[in-house]
Parts: sequence; structure tokens; C-alpha cells
Amino acid sequence: MKTTLSLALALLLGCLVSLSALADMVVTDALGREVRLQQPAQRIVALSPHLVENLYSAGLGDRLVGAVSHSDYPPPAHDIARVGGYMSVSVEAIVALEPDLVVAWASGDGGGGALLAQMEALGLRVYVDQPRRPEDIARAIADFGVLGGRPDTANAAAAAFRQRLQGLRDRYAGQAPVTLFYEIWNEPLQTLGGDQFVSHVMRVCGGRNIFADAATLAPRVSIESVLARDPQAIVASGRGETAPPWLDDWRAWPGLTAVKNDHLFFVPPDLMNRPTVRMLDGAQHLCEKLDSVRRDTARNTASDG
Repeated sequence: MKTTLSLALALLLGCLVSLSALADMVVTDALGREVRLQQPAQRIVALSPHLVENLYSAGLGDRLVGAVSHSDYPPPAHDIARVGGYMSVSVEAIVALEPDLVVAWASGDGGGGALLAQMEALGLRVYVDQPRRPEDIARAIADFGVLGGRPDTANAAAAAFRQRLQGLRDRYAGQAPVTLFYEIWNEPLQTLGGDQFVSHVMRVCGGRNIFADAATLAPRVSIESVLARDPQAIVASGRGETAPPWLDDWRAWPGLTAVKNDHLFFVPPDLMNRPTVRMLDGAQHLCEKLDSVRRDTARNTASDG
């Protein structure tokens, strides 16, 4: 009788553990959609370079079987099979890889909806990421840990990210605000709006985006509008690891406060424009640059006085 009871209890416990494990495979993505897996994802396709990085941070780099072009970090990502680019994803290539999870990016510009519908119509499980604030990076990494069955690794990475982010915010966000123009391209002249991810990184550093009132995420602006708003600093990103030559083009307007005080800065785009753990390195760099603006401003004010 005792043996039978013990066996029954063991079976019941096993069922409860199985149900608990099953419940742990459920997350809610950035679009408010429930994503449920019956077992940890073993074959993952990522449709943005930043998602590749965040999956590695969650301890799931070995599960990646497909990625889009420009997925170049960390270095092993170069070896992942390509399924196209962000704007030209091949659904056929994705299906051929037989993924049990596809991780996609909703940029917020209204695109991607048709692709999502097509993938789901084919029975693919899709998690959609839409980072708007730095904290969203940690959320996505933690979610990936759940879906991949490696919550301890992912939660540790997310916690470390949050801790360092808070440290930057505590040190810089309350300092005197510095107005800045963030230039992502020169022809056409393009910047970022206030609800774009990088604008929230600026706020961590006490920066104030002069085009925070823009109605779109990546508006085109005129030189005249930049001159009128007269930022204290101009920050260029570009597409490479060195400052773009067009950053110095602003020296043609010596009356600009940023030019007059030589506050023309460069931050590597992969450290700022990609919402990944490396964003903290870009934020640190930006915070230090804006702090130098504060020091120069204080020195100039004292000199004028």
C-alpha cells in the first residue's frame, strides 16, 4: 500500500513539475502577444542584428540557425546562415531552417506586419521585439531565457544590465541638461525623434534631443532648423567605426554653439543605435562627452563673469 501511494505521489509530482516547466515557456512580447512553447527553443532564427546579440547575451547563441545580413556581433555570428536582410527577408529560407522560434523586430514605422502574418500563417512561432527604452533590452533578454530554457543565464545578464544602467542614470540624468542634435545621416539630413530608443539613452545622460518633438521616429530635417535650435552639442553616428567626414561640415557655421565650443562628437553607431547590452558602452561614452560640455559651459560662464 505504501509503495503504491509513494508511486502515485511520485507520478503526481512529476506531472506538476512538467506542468510548471510548460508554464515557464510562456512570455508576452512587445506587441502584447502571448508566445508559448511546449519545450525550450532549439532552433532560432533572428531577423535583426540586435536580436542576434541579445540572444547571445541570454546564453542562446548556440541555438541560432538563421540571421539577417549585418549580424556581425559577437564574432561567431558571422557563421550563422543568412535569410536575407531586414527589408528583404526570405520566408522560404526561414521555413527551410525548420525553426521552433523566430525572433523579429517591429521598428515602429508600420512595416513588418505583413511578414509577421505570413510567418504565423505558416505555423511559425514568432516573438516580436520593439525596444523603445533601455529597459526593454533587459526585458527581451529575460524573455529569451524563458523561451530557450536558460532563465538563470538570461536573468543574470538582464540584472547586470539594469544595474549598470541605473548607475549611469544616477550619476548623469540629474545633471544640468545639455541640448544636442543627433545626426544619423547627412544627405538627406536625418535625426531621431523623441520616442526613438536613442532619445531615451540621451536622457540617461542628461541630454535633451532638440528634435524630441518630431512626429516620426527618424525625421528628415533642414540645416536651417538645426541652426534655429542651436544645440550645445552635435553627435554623429554614421555607419562605421570612425567619425564620418560630414561631422566637420558643421564648422561652416561657426555661430553654432556646438561649433563655437568644439562640441562635435562621434559615438560608434553599433554602440548606440543597436539596442543591445553594448548600448551601455555607447551611453557611457555619450555621458562623458556631455559632461565635458557641462564643464566647458561652467568654465566659460565663470570666465565671462
